[in-house]
Amino acid sequence: MNKFNDKKILIAYFSREGGNYVSGRIVNLSVGNTEVVAKMIQSITGGELFRINTVKKYPDDYTEATKVAQQELRDNARPELSEYLDNIDDYEIIILCYPNWWGTMPMPVFTFLEKYDFTEKTILPVCTHEGSGLGQSERDIRKTCPNARLEKGLAIKGSNVHSAQPEIEKWLQKFMNNN
Repeated sequence: MNKFNDKKILIAYFSREGGNYVSGRIVNLSVGNTEVVAKMIQSITGGELFRINTVKKYPDDYTEATKVAQQELRDNARPELSEYLDNIDDYEIIILCYPNWWGTMPMPVFTFLEKYDFTEKTILPVCTHEGSGLGQSERDIRKTCPNARLEKGLAIKGSNVHSAQPEIEKWLQKFMNNN
């Protein structure tokens, strides 16, 4: 693949290892599904990876983590990130990878998006899920980053991430053909 016509790409991702819901049961993942996808995208595009991490770690236990995530959503919380980019201006395309938590992005992704000015940047959303697809995340990105160019997102079922490369390549190719 021609790396998006030599445009500078950032692959910003939020992922959670530990107990995850996969194919109807809780499975302990040493690498979160979204991280698997982000690294696949990085190998295809040559983009730069940036992991969105919080200062306060989410519980490893699935049920406890979902309770925290649901409360953050209710509170419209913006969890503090442990690290920030030096300069978003260095990038033209942001491939934003995240799991679907309660119908949208995890709240740390909102923290990340609100920290920077995405005016005239292209955002490509990629969501991992176990049946909810992109939920309302595209609408939330558009609302949070009104001056960005938002492309149609890709939803990948978490239980299918290890075989998702052809689907990812096809999705990226469609974007490249339009630019």
